[in-house]
Amino acid sequence: MRDSVGTVRTVLLLGGRSEIGLAIVERLVREGAREVVLAARGGVEEPPSAPAALGATVHSLEFDATAPDTHTATVKEAVALVGDLDVVVDAFGVLGDQAGYEADPASAARAAAVNYTGHVSAGLAVAARLREQGHGALVVLSSVAGVRVRRFNFVYGSAKAGLDGFAQGLADSLHGSGARVLVVRPGYVPTRMSAHVDPAPFPATPGQVADAVSAGLRSGATTVWAPRVLQPLFAGLRLMPRPLWRRLGR
Repeated sequence: MRDSVGTVRTVLLLGGRSEIGLAIVERLVREGAREVVLAARGGVEEPPSAPAALGATVHSLEFDATAPDTHTATVKEAVALVGDLDVVVDAFGVLGDQAGYEADPASAARAAAVNYTGHVSAGLAVAARLREQGHGALVVLSSVAGVRVRRFNFVYGSAKAGLDGFAQGLADSLHGSGARVLVVRPGYVPTRMSAHVDPAPFPATPGQVADAVSAGLRSGATTVWAPRVLQPLFAGLRLMPRPLWRRLGR
């Protein structure tokens, strides 16, 4: 658990190969975390060198976002490895391609299951553990794509909208328990997953998202944006008349 000065000791990353998730883990290790669990489908055979080089012990676990009946067991396995979970980073998901989803509706449904329903079962399993501990934070990687869904990626965006709403409700359910949820809303982040997507204005690097998460955990924030300029920008975009929004979303 957190030590006397509030340092995070243990971190669980759900989505153990996520570039953004790994950047968050590295940042937390630089700040003092010493036990890291990377959970991904098939496990993580070659854990990133940075956490170990910085003095952390890195563990690997099997985690399948599409197998909700296994998620509680995954959380229990992580606890068996490192003890109480100070920070759990929920970073798994798929981006895909809107045209491909429209050509293959079944693939769209599978992607939506990963991007939304997998987070529901995993998030509830994590929340139950954090509530039992009486402390800890669940960091949920949402997206500005879910703040107002655009036509060019509405399958992905609608799942993120659902995830964002779920995370906010989960945060309210944990109020007063000592545990909390931090919702993270990045804009465009250039990673392997987004390599096929045209760059968008106000991009953020994985490291900048990690900085925002670190600051949010320290301040007790409930939501952070990366970069911060997206918060006032989307406050305005939410009010944009729908015909204009459709033109912008082409």
